[in-house]
Amino acid sequence: MRRKGGRDSGDERDVESLLDELYATAPPRFVSRREELAARARTGGRAEDARRIRAARRPTLAAWAANLLLHEQPAESRRFLDLGRELRKAYRTLDAAEIKELSKQRTSVVSALTRQAATLARDAGHRLSDAAQQDVASTLRAVLADEDAADQWATGRLESTLTPPSDFPSASGAGSGPASKARTAAPVAKRAPRESAEPKGRKDELAERRRQKQERRAREAREAAEAADRQLGELRSAQDDADASLRQAHDRHDQARRQVSDAETELERAREELRSAQRELKDTEREQREAEKRSRAAATATAEAERAAQEAGEESERLRKELD
Repeated sequence: MRRKGGRDSGDERDVESLLDELYATAPPRFVSRREELAARARTGGRAEDARRIRAARRPTLAAWAANLLLHEQPAESRRFLDLGRELRKAYRTLDAAEIKELSKQRTSVVSALTRQAATLARDAGHRLSDAAQQDVASTLRAVLADEDAADQWATGRLESTLTPPSDFPSASGAGSGPASKARTAAPVAKRAPRESAEPKGRKDELAERRRQKQERRAREAREAAEAADRQLGELRSAQDDADASLRQAHDRHDQARRQVSDAETELERAREELRSAQRELKDTEREQREAEKRSRAAATATAEAERAAQEAGEESERLRKELD
């Protein structure tokens, strides 16, 4: 599995890292990012790197989600690839009942990872339709069933949906793969005249070998089933953790929205109080100017009255002296 490359502004990263980043880029931005990276490589004198980057094809939304799952969940992806190797080995030796049980577990694991891929895509701003999620599930089933498909997904550079092989055993146990062919050949061997002519001791030895082989297959099947159960438990635990983180993020988002709403309400109340205070200030300034005007008028009237009183007093004193 390739390492996950992070975006930066330099041109010195190797082309593999650049391609890893490119295929983890959402399809709507893929082309513009491809041209940007190719131009940087060309400007830096790396013509072959630029050619490889320009040759990259934009993935479908489902293929991008599968790539994103591999890049963002490397530990779970490695366990899923290991599970595929175990299942492919088991399917070559198990009987119909055991295949049916393992197929049920395979379905649960694929469903859990498909939901996780849809969550990652949604968090990246791109909601997967039901059809796109079915394509992701098809790709994951192919990874479990086919070694070539597993190798393609492990690069993290899928361009389109992978399809599981038609001969891979299903939950019904009806398949045309190696396991079913082996089971078909066994009854024919039992009907062969050569076997009926063998001595009893030879038959007992063959029967014991078959029993030991069946026990070995059953043991391997149990081990594969236990590994699948562990894988499923880990995936479910990871899904539960992701769901819990998502719920916490929603709660924090709702709380932040309430705080913003309360702050906006408080701000509007403060603005209204400010407008009211400004109106009151204007009113008091106007009243102050009018009071000052009245005060000046009263002072002028008082001064005139005092002057008139003084003049009247002086006139009265003058008249009194004349009478004397």
